[in-house]
Parts: sequence; C-alpha cells; structure tokens
Amino acid sequence: MNKSLKLIAISGLMIFIFLSCGRGTEKSEDNNEEGRKLQIVTTTTMLTDLLKTIGGDKVEVEGLMGEGIDPHLYIASAGDVGKLSNADLIVYGGLHLEGKMTEVFEKMKEQKKSVLNVGELLDKNQITMEDENTPDPHVWFNTELWAKEAESVANELSRIDGKNKDYYNQNLEKYKIELNKLTEYVKKRIKEIPEKSRVLVTAHDAFGYFGEQFGLEVKAIQGVSTDSETGARNIRELADFIAERNIKAIFVESSVPKKSIEALQEAVKARGKEVKIGGELYSDSLGDKEHNTETYIKTVKANADIITDALK
Repeated sequence: MNKSLKLIAISGLMIFIFLSCGRGTEKSEDNNEEGRKLQIVTTTTMLTDLLKTIGGDKVEVEGLMGEGIDPHLYIASAGDVGKLSNADLIVYGGLHLEGKMTEVFEKMKEQKKSVLNVGELLDKNQITMEDENTPDPHVWFNTELWAKEAESVANELSRIDGKNKDYYNQNLEKYKIELNKLTEYVKKRIKEIPEKSRVLVTAHDAFGYFGEQFGLEVKAIQGVSTDSETGARNIRELADFIAERNIKAIFVESSVPKKSIEALQEAVKARGKEVKIGGELYSDSLGDKEHNTETYIKTVKANADIITDALK
C-alpha cells in the first residue's frame, strides 16, 4: 500500500472510531470540576510548549509528536486515538500542517469536542500562500504571529475554564514580554551578518516567515511540505544560485533527512565552489533539554545563533 492510501485508510479508521464513541459534551466555563486539571492534547512540540506555558499548573498537556518528528508526514497511532477522545481540548496548527489528521479534527468538532485550530484564527492577509490552495503553515517562525496564537490559546482556555481566566491572561502577558525580548535578540543577531550574505538555504521551505520578519532571503529544495517531491532540477537551479552568489553555508533540519542538502552541497562542488553545512536547524519540531532547545524561545534563539555564526 503506498503512502497516500495508507494515510487515507488510517484517517478513515480513526474517524470511524470517533463516530462510534457517540457525541461528546462541549466544554464551557461551568463544567470544569473544581481542582481538576484540564486534559489537553496537542500535535506539535511547539504547541505543546505553548499550552504548558499559558496553561501552567491548571493543565496537563500531552503532545502526539515528540522531538524531531515531521508533522507533515505524521500518521496517528491507535494510542493517539484514545488520547484525543479523552481530551478536554485538542489543539492543532492547521494550515495543512498535520496533513490527513485535519479530517479527524473536523469530525471531532462535529461531535462537539473542543478543538482549537490556531492557524484558522490568524489574519488571512498575514498567511503566505505557496500557491492558490497551499498555505505556508510555519507561522511560528514569526514571533508576532506566534503571539497571536498564544492569545487564541488563552482565550480558549478561559472559555473552557472561566474561573481561571485571570491566571491564563496573566501567563499570556508574561509570555508576550518574553516574545518581545526574543524578537529583539534575533534582530540583533541577524544584523551581525553582512547584508549580501543574508541568504538562508534549507531542505524544505520552513523559514519564509522567519526570513520575512528578520530580513533573510530564503531558498529551499522542497516546498512548504516535506511531502513534496525533491527534483534534480530543484537541486541544479539552487546549486547555480549558491555558486553565483558565493553563499557560505547551507543548513540541514532536525526533522528532515540530510540527503537532499548533502546532494546540494555536492552539486555546488561540481560547479567549482565550496559551501559548508552550517549546522542543523529546528524547523518542524523543537529541540531537547540536552541541547538547551526544549522550549519555543530557546529553539528560535538557537536557530538565530546557528544561522548567524555560519553566515557572518
């Protein structure tokens, strides 16, 4: 069975299971039991960190995807089905980030489950489109858009758990201050790179929002989804670009195989130029405690440091 058919089959099975469970009860601020923590399930590591930050000690958060997992290709397991069905709130990125799982989330909404699609609530004018039907889902790399998603989370937690509304909003305001500090840190670091060298080349197009906010020209072998094909033509054209512009470094990603970037490096070498692999960036997943990249803020800082140190 090929990948697409497998995804469809598994998604269909999950939907059947949810429908078989009967209708859930939509949560409101009056039906969260006293002292009971909200049970929240998220998809990506970025969202897991965000819900823990805003929810604090009032929530228990479980993420379906661990470090280094590619959400574009993720296939839910049987265990995931149980976690989703028992959650008080499900939070996902949307904008086609989670692929076929979106169908399951939409069915759960029909069953009156509390499901938050944070991408859906952003201003559509701020969403970059790869083509007419394909939005770029990597909005977390724009710190201002991420702050908007944090607001959506605080609002949804307040709706479900109204008695702790002030708590969630206080956590939100503290987090916004930290995001402002992060924004200034990244701006300062990127300015260390000579203007002509501010070109970010990666395996897939995950850093468009980052480049737009912080002044980097972004190039990638694949499109916004790692499910898109990597063509020899893409590598040839990008190798020509790197050789002509004398780009110093290109970057692998923690959630994407290295082979396409290594092939690009060889293609540049065949043109009589040398380009180094400047390091491993975190794109569709946060890092871990071992590398001091286990939170959103630490991960974005680490990316800024890796990019700057390799290109300046």
